Amino acid sequence: MMPAMPRLLLLTLLTLGLVGTAAEAAPKKKYHFDLAAVNVKPELKPDVAKAATPRVEAQVRKTFESHPQLVAKLDGAPDWKTAAEAYRKFLTKKGIAGAYHVTVDLTEASEEVVPMEGKPNSQRLVVRVAIHMLGENMPGRTMGFTGEGSATIKQEIGKKLHDRDRQFAWDAAAEAAVADAMVTVFKQLAVPKKKQ
Repeated sequence: MMPAMPRLLLLTLLTLGLVGTAAEAAPKKKYHFDLAAVNVKPELKPDVAKAATPRVEAQVRKTFESHPQLVAKLDGAPDWKTAAEAYRKFLTKKGIAGAYHVTVDLTEASEEVVPMEGKPNSQRLVVRVAIHMLGENMPGRTMGFTGEGSATIKQEIGKKLHDRDRQFAWDAAAEAAVADAMVTVFKQLAVPKKKQ
């Protein structure tokens, strides 16, 4: 038979171990993001903005529909613009920590083809994308979060730039920039809100 003190210590260690495991496995909060618009900064070249904008928008929509912490559709939700209190109650009932009206600004988009050192028959396609996200609380339209994301994709190509190379690079840059912004967004949302 084990003496009382070691049994108590063993029981305490087991309890702490279980509590630590339960806390680590706690489910993350759920949110709803509604894409308001993807805007382009006026200083971006029109042809580059034309290539980047639909890709960024498609990636944002894909992320909002598939991210494990986001609820894509709020079926049966009251209109947040006209029934604010009913909308808040709906979110609480569904276990959603917050809903946000999100605007995405395309702040940088560029494409260049550069020679590769030591490879005379090859070039490199370099695509850069940067975005800024702003989420306003629904309802209320107060600031909820911001997020910055950027990506640079460097892809080796042959002597000629093919459409498939360009499409791949732009898609990959958009995907990486949105993923980068979402990391920032969820870090901000994880910070406990100050009580007023």
